[in-house]
Amino acid sequence: MISVKEKTLAAKVRSDFPILHQEINGKSLVYLDNAATSQKPLIVLDTLRHYYEKYNANVHRGAHSLSVRATEAYEGARDKVAKFINSESSQEIVFTRNATEAINLVAYSWGLTNLKPGDEIIISVMEHHSNIVPWQMIAQKTGAVIKYVFLTEQEEFDLDQFKSLLSRKTRLVAIVHVSNTLGCINPVREITSAAHQVGAKVLIDACQSAPHLAIDVQHIGCDWLVASGHKMCAPTGIGFLYGKKEILEGMPPFLGGGEMIGEVFLEGFTHGKLPHKFEAGTPAVGEVIALGAAVDYLTTIGLDKIHVYEEELTTYLFKRLTEISKIRIYGSKSNLDGKGRAALASFNVEGIHGSDLSTLLDNEGISIRSGHHCTQPLHRLFNASGSARVSLYFYNTLEEIDSFILALKETIDFFTEIM
Repeated sequence: MISVKEKTLAAKVRSDFPILHQEINGKSLVYLDNAATSQKPLIVLDTLRHYYEKYNANVHRGAHSLSVRATEAYEGARDKVAKFINSESSQEIVFTRNATEAINLVAYSWGLTNLKPGDEIIISVMEHHSNIVPWQMIAQKTGAVIKYVFLTEQEEFDLDQFKSLLSRKTRLVAIVHVSNTLGCINPVREITSAAHQVGAKVLIDACQSAPHLAIDVQHIGCDWLVASGHKMCAPTGIGFLYGKKEILEGMPPFLGGGEMIGEVFLEGFTHGKLPHKFEAGTPAVGEVIALGAAVDYLTTIGLDKIHVYEEELTTYLFKRLTEISKIRIYGSKSNLDGKGRAALASFNVEGIHGSDLSTLLDNEGISIRSGHHCTQPLHRLFNASGSARVSLYFYNTLEEIDSFILALKETIDFFTEIM
């Protein structure tokens, strides 16, 4: 089954991704683990190779031609990311190794400086460990208290409970935009507005939204936003932090060393200006430039087109999943047709471990994820040690969903026969 949208998008872009055109265990690869990491288009691979072949040099510190070219491309990528999320200034974009480092930067720079005993941090039970553990560590160091937003009966973010937790003691709210397990799209603008009314700062984890949805940080109004490049067609080892300029200016450096300095004396140092005061040491120059190429690629396709096409894929995925008996799909009970969800589904099949499902599906060339997806507290809430997860991107097709469903049914039949 191939739709008109698929012909104009998935079929059009699949040739850009060389990794998709191979066999696994003698079967055509069906890659459905995009929430873990996306595949990389040729333009990104070629950009990375071109940097190392043609103008590999350190940035900002050299006057020679290669360094000038590298610096221009590096800072050009910063401009592209700023435009991609509608940041007011490229000075508000800090390059990090990944979103985890970006969250830790805020936690240790802003958190240690501003939090004190009795202050409250609000996060949700659906957060990725990277947006839980840093705040737990900071709470231990500062005496701040963490409060958790739980789920509604529909297994969605409980906005009413969140609002009831807010008080003048609330100093920080750190919330995921799109859950990597539930697939729910949280109302981050409303969350931000409510938090600001009590004077709290807001950090948004956009790892699962930036690759799929148009992000506008000025519209959301958040104080910080983080994302990882490897989930949005860029290489691993590169992510970014957005922060409002006035807030970043008031935060002390996170790491010390080359690049972040202004001047260094035996008695002390001065730090550089934004954003470089948070980019200590030699940066991932090639990866940043390739991130810029990935942003160009996604922008050329259009995030709106990607979202519309993925809605079609998601609706079809949930239609096919609900054909299977004894399946437990996690997330919103009000939209089991897939509408209003991100392009992923976490599930368990009664009596069959998710890891067993994943292993046998791999024998058929189908790559899905199994485990706790770095959301152990959420899985404990469901009395589950883990789950299987299928996650889609704009290069996936309806035919691949059919192949997955067929292999899943055959796998379930196999386990049913031997039990």
